[in-house]
Amino acid sequence: MSLKKAACHFSTITKHKMLVMKECFQVGLYKQGLLHDLSKYSWTEFKVGCKYYQGDRSPNNAEREEKGCSYAWLHHKGRNKHHYEYWIDYGTNGNKTMTGMKMPVCYVVEMFLDRIAASKIYKGKAYKDNDPLLYFRGGTGEYLMHEDTRKLLEHLLVMLSEKGEEKTFRYICTDILKNRRK
Repeated sequence: MSLKKAACHFSTITKHKMLVMKECFQVGLYKQGLLHDLSKYSWTEFKVGCKYYQGDRSPNNAEREEKGCSYAWLHHKGRNKHHYEYWIDYGTNGNKTMTGMKMPVCYVVEMFLDRIAASKIYKGKAYKDNDPLLYFRGGTGEYLMHEDTRKLLEHLLVMLSEKGEEKTFRYICTDILKNRRK
């Protein structure tokens, strides 16, 4: 493992984590902001991030391309409730088909904020408020996500694209998370 790649990866994941934390604090999700993506600092995920670091995309994609799957991603999604993949389970309809379960709203909001932060990190100064929506729509056919979860996430992404961060965050506070216990 190169020390330079390790330092760059550490810097990238820390910038991302701090950005999501700031966004979570803005909408009142303090605990989620503090705990967001801590598993990225575990050896299982960190060593992969260092080995496959490129700076413009997730190292998990490179691991997946080389090995056929990403062990770091499997570890990550199983420990972080803001990923819809965490919520995939056998359906309750008796046919043993894997399906997306409905996510609690607070984790959908964190997933939304995570997508903004990831877009900002990977796009840098070229970031625009429609980038997270374009990324989401680019993979829509691939998502095994509960319909209500998908609708809320897409609603927030469209609002961000059309109205910007300030209005969307205010809407999250006043309409989406308004009944949440403090």
